[in-house]
Formats: sequence, structure tokens, C-alpha cells
Amino acid sequence: MSAKRASRKSVRKPKILRVAVIGTGGISSIHMELLTKFDDAQVVAAADINQKALTAAQQQFDIPHVYKDWKTMLKAGGIDAVSVCTPNGLHAPATIDALNAGCHVIVEKPMAMNAREAQRMCDAARKNRRHLIIGFQYRYGAGVQMLKRAADAGQFGKIMFVKCLAIRRRGIPNWGVFGRKELQGGGPLIDIGVHAIEQGHYLMGSPKPVAAVGSTWTYVGNKPSKVECMWPGWDHKTYNVEDLAVGHIRFDNGAVMQVESAFACHGQDSDVMFTFLGEKGGGSSSPPTIHTDMNGTMVDITPGYMPSDGFGDHFAIKMRAFVDTALYNKPNEAPAEDGLRVQQILDGLYRSAEAGREVKIS
Repeated sequence: MSAKRASRKSVRKPKILRVAVIGTGGISSIHMELLTKFDDAQVVAAADINQKALTAAQQQFDIPHVYKDWKTMLKAGGIDAVSVCTPNGLHAPATIDALNAGCHVIVEKPMAMNAREAQRMCDAARKNRRHLIIGFQYRYGAGVQMLKRAADAGQFGKIMFVKCLAIRRRGIPNWGVFGRKELQGGGPLIDIGVHAIEQGHYLMGSPKPVAAVGSTWTYVGNKPSKVECMWPGWDHKTYNVEDLAVGHIRFDNGAVMQVESAFACHGQDSDVMFTFLGEKGGGSSSPPTIHTDMNGTMVDITPGYMPSDGFGDHFAIKMRAFVDTALYNKPNEAPAEDGLRVQQILDGLYRSAEAGREVKIS
């Protein structure tokens, strides 16, 4: 090889994932902060109709190009991937437009407002041959990964039952549009219950849901309250989502999932977590524990060492995985198909609650 050719190769620019953000309020700040820490990613553009939020993001993260609408931003080009951090009602249109523009996409949970939208998102990703990553950060946690490795190794046998919990005694968000069904699609079930559901469903091997029975109630959030709580002063006048949702899902492999999720209930707070029962073993995600039999004795197995496993750690791993999938074509650990099936579960529970009976999921 000539010295000239070797020199040219040595100065070749490293690969950089050029990322644009749609929706610069709320959770987007975590996305942008983490992306700025990676040597192989750069936030090059952002779009938001809220000029104040857009300007603040531009100044904090030194974003070179900002836009009032995402269509103009996508048309301008120079983008490889998009992070969608809008309210739920805009997840599908923003994601589909970004995929059609030739970008890989990470979209925050829940994937969409309903399964019909989620299916269109899957179709757009497939048509454009682009990765669509769903923002299911909890599945990346060390505890869930420990349990998943055990499940994949057959340690639990067939998992027959999963119980998913995401309970706040009094934790109605007093910011954003979390209390408005027309913009979010629902309340605690679609906002925090989705995290517990996606973890449990992931551990089970992502089976297809076939039927759901659900119930929802609103009895706190739509009234003024003087009870002391961590987030007082939510807008009760526009609050039209559920305070409490419970349900039961059947899958095509005969397994069953139970769900309990609340923004406000007269009970104990719980982590976003799940427990499960299998033919050869069971366990819990919080703390990560395996219950099984060993040499004629019932035993409980807990990790001797566990990497840091907090909310921020989940997010950091999720965003690193997004870059690795979009830039290096590494396997998508939170694929669109998983998001679609979780969306079908959510849809089924809400439809059942409205109908007052079991509904089929197709």
C-alpha cells in the first residue's frame, strides 16, 4: 500500500449518527443529554411548536438547526435518525414521517395511541427498511436481563402466569397532558402500566395476546384535592383518564397476564415491576429473585452482584442501544413488533373496560 493511500485511510472521519429530536419538552432532555455524551452521535436538529421549549433545548444542547414543525426539518435533510418525544397522540404521525424520510427512529412509550397506529408504524419501518426502536427502557435493566437469560436457558420452563404492577397511591402528574385521554390515549395503564407489561411480556418470549378482560375507574383525578402528595395541583377540570386500571390477558400459548396500574388508589405504592410463575421456577423483578427447587430443596436465588440498576441507568443503556442499532446495524432489542403486541394488550384492556366484557384481540 502506498504511503499516500495509507495516510488517506488514517484520516478517514469516524461514523457519526446525526440525530434529530421531535418534541423538546419533558423526556427529550434525557435523550439529548445522553446523546451528547456519545462520541459517535450528535443532535443536529430539533422541532417543536413550543418556541420556548425549542429555544431552551437549542441553548442547552448547542443544536445547530431548529424548526417549528418536523416536516420542514425532515425535508431539510442531513439527518440519519430521529428521536420522537412528543405527547402520545403525535407518536404515529411523527414516526411514520421520519421513517418515510429514510431515518431510523426511536419513539418513546407507549408506541402509539392504539394498535392500528402501531401497525402503520411497523409497516412504514418495513417498507423503508429502517429500524424502529420502542422506548422500553426497563427491559434493559440488569435485573430484567438476569431473569431473561434464565428464561431463555429454560430455567423456568413454560411461564404460565405473570403479574404486572405499576401503582401510585397518589401520583397524578401535574405537568404535561397526562390527564387528557384525547392526547394520551389513557391514564396510568398506558403511561406507567405499559412499563410493567412490556417487561413481563418480554420475559415470556413476547407471545401473541388473544383476549382481554379489563376494568377502569376514575374517582380522584377529576376532583379538586387537598390531600398532601408529591405532585399536587394537577388540572382536575381536564382530567378524563382512569385513576385505576386492572385486567387479565390471555395469550395464544395458554399463558395469562394480570395487570394493576394506578395514578391514584388507596393502597401501597409499588415499583414498576412484575412477578411470574413457571413450571420449573418463578421469580420477581424487584428485587430480582428466582424461586426454584435445587437438589430436593426449595431455594431463592438472588444475585451476588448487580450493576447499578436505576432509572437513569436504564435510559443510558437504551440510548446506547439506539445508536448501536441505527449506526452499526446491531440487533434491535426493543423492536416495533414487541411494541405492537404491547399496544394490542393496552387496547384490549381499554376496550374491555368500555364494553364491560371480555374482548378478542386480533
